[in-house]
Amino acid sequence: MIKPFLHIALFLLGSAFAKAQTTTLPEAEKILGFEEYLGYVKQFHPVVKQAQLVLSEGQAEVLRARGGFDPKLVADYDRKDFKDSEYYDLFDAKLKIPTWYGVELKAGFERNEGVFLNPENFLPDDGLFSAGVSVNIGQGLWINERMATLRKAKFFRQQTEADRDLLINQVIYDAALAYFNWLQAYQDVITIEQFVSNALLRYQGIQKNVEVGESAQIDATEAFISLQDRQLSLEQAKVTLFNARMELSNFLWLNNDIPLELEDNVIPNLDIRSEVDISLQIAGQSLETFTVANHPKLQSLALKLEGLQVDRSLKANKLLPKLKLEYNFLTETPDIGNSFLANQYKGGINFSFPLFLRKERGELKLSKLKVRNTELDLITTELTIENNVKAIYKELDSYTRQNTLIVDIVTNYQVLLTGEERKFELGESSIFLVNSREKGLIDAYLKQNKLQNAFLKAKAKLFKSIGVRPVL
Repeated sequence: MIKPFLHIALFLLGSAFAKAQTTTLPEAEKILGFEEYLGYVKQFHPVVKQAQLVLSEGQAEVLRARGGFDPKLVADYDRKDFKDSEYYDLFDAKLKIPTWYGVELKAGFERNEGVFLNPENFLPDDGLFSAGVSVNIGQGLWINERMATLRKAKFFRQQTEADRDLLINQVIYDAALAYFNWLQAYQDVITIEQFVSNALLRYQGIQKNVEVGESAQIDATEAFISLQDRQLSLEQAKVTLFNARMELSNFLWLNNDIPLELEDNVIPNLDIRSEVDISLQIAGQSLETFTVANHPKLQSLALKLEGLQVDRSLKANKLLPKLKLEYNFLTETPDIGNSFLANQYKGGINFSFPLFLRKERGELKLSKLKVRNTELDLITTELTIENNVKAIYKELDSYTRQNTLIVDIVTNYQVLLTGEERKFELGESSIFLVNSREKGLIDAYLKQNKLQNAFLKAKAKLFKSIGVRPVL
């Protein structure tokens, strides 16, 4: 759940936002939990908003395609006056209503006057009404451009829903990686800070021993070098933490598209394992329950394939000859139902057929190639997704074992260091051996942080690979 806006103002402060606000952040550390962080990403990130616009694009495509079936009112008016003579005054209005199949309903009115009318335009003084139909018998009967466009638009609308899920899925995946890197960088800093403190205390103790003649100056020098080495590592870790914080800030925005910058006193949740599965919606997921057919990438490709198949059917239909029949009843008195007589009509036949069909056959072949290419893409994508998911589950099992091992390794290194420090106090060891033991412990801690980061990133990869539809 997204917490109230006031809560984020307590610990997130963007440069633009700061100019309009006088509230300053408290010095106390504030924890930005993983679930809360993803909540801000889902609600305010610009790419998530762009993904929502994809749906509007699909709806607009359907609306445009349906326009091909809108009734049309057409009117033509021509008049010529010359040397005080009305040569002609021609008026022709029609209402055309396209239907789903290649049938078009028509209704019209004509009225013509003039001295020099073409004989075929002679009409009754009150005009002539018509009502009829035109039918495509060959090409365009079972499928035509209007029908194909609307079908493809409907598939495209459904495809945009899957594409939107993929876009949001990618944003959340990238945001999760940024959080995990920030977490590791923060853990590295607090780990090294602790050992800097230890090195400082050790150096100060040895220096006092040197002053009273109980230790050699070379021991103090070695302890000082160890302190400097720890301080150098700390500075490097702080740079990494700063960069990770900046990377994380790329995913933090306010409602008015104002970017936010993470302040220094904001820290990640160190106990992240308790919320990562729920936040990424992978809790309870297993390889046995995974169904590849539900993946939005496959659904998007399947809908794309259906649209291409519609286009292939349209191209195949164009191999047929164009044969259009038109028949219109004529009457002077449309208000009288039986005035539309069969012997009063206007009709015609329109026929055309290319002799070689090279254009049509070429377009059909290209359409078939597109269909086949998408079918192959669908097959390879399905296999890739299945193998990726299997590999990630295997990877998670391995990281679980590795994290168990590293905990034992850290514990054992701690035992070694404690023992070496005890021997040093008794004069049975040297500062060199103590530093060596401590370096091994530091490396073990940093490796533990790195392994946890790898484990969490594998969780994020699982979220992306199984195609979780994010709940916004």
